[in-house]
Amino acid sequence: MSDPLEILLTNDDGIDSTGLRALYDVLSEQGNVTVVAPATDQSACGRSMSHEVDVEERDLGYAVYGTPSDCVVAGLAELGPDPDIVVAGCNKGANLGEYVLGRSGTISAAVEAAFFDVPAIATSMYVPAGETPLSQIDLGAEEYAEATRVTSYLIEHALGAGVFEHAAYLNVNVPLPDGEPAPIEITRPSKRYEMDAERNGTRVHLKDRVWERMDPDTLPDPEGTDRRAVVEGRISVSPLTAPHSTNHHETLTALAESYLETVTANDS
Repeated sequence: MSDPLEILLTNDDGIDSTGLRALYDVLSEQGNVTVVAPATDQSACGRSMSHEVDVEERDLGYAVYGTPSDCVVAGLAELGPDPDIVVAGCNKGANLGEYVLGRSGTISAAVEAAFFDVPAIATSMYVPAGETPLSQIDLGAEEYAEATRVTSYLIEHALGAGVFEHAAYLNVNVPLPDGEPAPIEITRPSKRYEMDAERNGTRVHLKDRVWERMDPDTLPDPEGTDRRAVVEGRISVSPLTAPHSTNHHETLTALAESYLETVTANDS
């Protein structure tokens, strides 16, 4: 009999979040789950890192007074056994588009794992908020059923299928459950970026306008993107790499080669 899977579970909503608990309950049926999660909500903290953090043992696992990246480093290097996979989530609210990849604490936890050469899955749930702020929307464990089901499926099948030989981590975004399981679409992150700012006296209000255009009938994102898939009711799975790749650039290479000659001539 093969050894049970070792799973490191974290998030950015905090160790007491419903989404983390829902994943813990389901993933515990697949293997040994070690929870190392922030003690408080760390949403949108990106890959912020601390030099030292306090840790408490809770019923569910370790509560770290730090960021998701802190949790992954602490979990992989000290607090847990060597995991077969790191799972971050389930986040309340989607993480869609290229611009959130460096902003989301959920995704940043997966990226941190990738630098340790450990496969990772970041799972988030799209919640159509409308006029109601996401923070005021309460979700029960049953509403994470789609997210926990697909995360469990990917853990069971993706590791053995060699998916992580080509992807460092998977960014998974899931629509709210709607009776029947939703299909999976392999996607790429949307390139849409619509940040805005407005000054009011001594304050500047920053607004993310991307979320204002999430009507399936008028969604501007093309086919194959994560935003379109989720808004139309499909599970978006984006296979991504870390660290980010660099491109060969002939013009920049030429500038580099002429640098010393140019500055020497200018100084003479």
